[in-house]
Amino acid sequence: MFKNQPAGLYVLSLANTGERFGYYTMLAIFLLFLQAKFGFDSTVSGQIYAGFLALVYFMPLIGGWVADRWSFSKCVVTGIAVMFIGYMVMAIPTEIRSTSSLVILCAALLLIAVGTGLFKGNLQVMVGDLYNNARFSGQRDAAFSLFYMAINIGSMFAPMAATAMCNMAMKAQGLTYVSTLPAMCNLYLDGHENAADIIATATEAGMTPGADLTAWASQYITTLTTGYSYGFAVACVSLIASFLIYSLGRKTYAHILNDKKNGTAKAAVSAGPELTPAQTRQRVIALLLVFAVVIFFWMVFHQNGATLTEFAKTCTSPEAGGWTRIGFNVWALLSIAVGVYALFNLFQTKSNLSRLISVALLALVAWAVYYFYNTTPDPLTGIQPQEYQQFNPFYVVALTPVSLAFFGWLAKRKKEPSAPRKIGYGMLMAAIAYGVMCVGSLAIVGTSAAVSPNWLIGTYLLLTFAELLLSPMGISFVSKVAPPKLKGSMMGGWFAATAVGNYLVSIPMLLWGKISTAALWGILIIICLISAAFIFSIMKKLEAATSDAPAADTDSL
Repeated sequence: MFKNQPAGLYVLSLANTGERFGYYTMLAIFLLFLQAKFGFDSTVSGQIYAGFLALVYFMPLIGGWVADRWSFSKCVVTGIAVMFIGYMVMAIPTEIRSTSSLVILCAALLLIAVGTGLFKGNLQVMVGDLYNNARFSGQRDAAFSLFYMAINIGSMFAPMAATAMCNMAMKAQGLTYVSTLPAMCNLYLDGHENAADIIATATEAGMTPGADLTAWASQYITTLTTGYSYGFAVACVSLIASFLIYSLGRKTYAHILNDKKNGTAKAAVSAGPELTPAQTRQRVIALLLVFAVVIFFWMVFHQNGATLTEFAKTCTSPEAGGWTRIGFNVWALLSIAVGVYALFNLFQTKSNLSRLISVALLALVAWAVYYFYNTTPDPLTGIQPQEYQQFNPFYVVALTPVSLAFFGWLAKRKKEPSAPRKIGYGMLMAAIAYGVMCVGSLAIVGTSAAVSPNWLIGTYLLLTFAELLLSPMGISFVSKVAPPKLKGSMMGGWFAATAVGNYLVSIPMLLWGKISTAALWGILIIICLISAAFIFSIMKKLEAATSDAPAADTDSL
């Protein structure tokens, strides 16, 4: 996996890590922020959440078009600057429950979406261009898996950062987070007669007996959303780090830069043979068919910030015991991930020194896990909904070497499935993931019941298997198959399909509370199965259309 990779891969991956850390810090609390600050219910907040996601992933289509005519590198730098302004606007606390605050928020979201459009897809095109060189061409799939892993290193720490900022603001005012209180406070401020419910709950959140309830409810929401704003400020810091990495490491990828304005290439890079019009059309059609399936994958996958967050908030116990509880400590998760890599290195390295280092790391990891297990309260209480979102990126980081080793083993035996087949298998795995949620939801009896956190944790594991089969392989597939003159546009097309899927995230949110959770997950299962059947039905057409694309083998660690 790490062998025969250009240095530019690591610079571009780390630059992306910084940007993604900020984005996922913001996204981890975005739905909760909307519901707390403006009093929106799940339907309205779900629509805004899905609309923002759609815009974020649609803008790379325009960003790719701009880069094809201007400069990929200049688009990346401009995107960082525009995103920074957007996050900075979100980081400034504004009045709760006001129209002016909502207008300011919408302007900030638009800036973030535009900046992401200039940055995200074009950076990935640059990564793909590193592998147009024959020396590295066989490492394309492995490279995008590494790139994808770097994204998730950033997003793994995002929920922790968001939670820490929230807790800091709440603690400063002598308050603590209770998941049901923001909605209750907003209902009271809207004139509902639920004072008794608030008083019964607010005591544990820090309300002084006899306090003015209206003033306290307003203070609680203001303090909580100020903490969320601090979380958005973290994104500004991460973008500064991203810019510094990108700028200081420029010499590692300078040979692929293309100045569209002046029409001069900084260095000659082989972009593959010239395609005939028929080949170009065939490849574009193949990509569009894959995009159609991608739409529905992202619709079901990005429920992590929507219905799965609602499930965590309203249907899942805020307590965890046994080994489960250390999963909510991101440093314990990082230790386990390090252990996975040390174990792989132990069996694959030929150096005695490297083996010794791996053994030392494994011993250190064992001590760290033992330490976290003994120092974490049992049971762990006060788990916040956004904390579940650190499991998916942890699984990606920890399972990437397993995935690459497995497919590398298949490749050596000439049995590795093609990228379209992996996408089909990913849809089947997503169906299994929501099957787990369906079974877990059947355990809910009554309105006050709460299920074990293990149902969500297990679902995120299965969704991660699906993601590893679909997302990095899909990005690599686009990079490999897209006609050379349409690389930016086709990568933008991948994100446009993702945008449509992200907007469809709002449909399950519209159904939340109107049908049973088991039935809701059943709908998502059906969508996954239909999508898998579709891609398998057109498999021969996809593989025939892409048979002339450069080969990309997956190597092991």
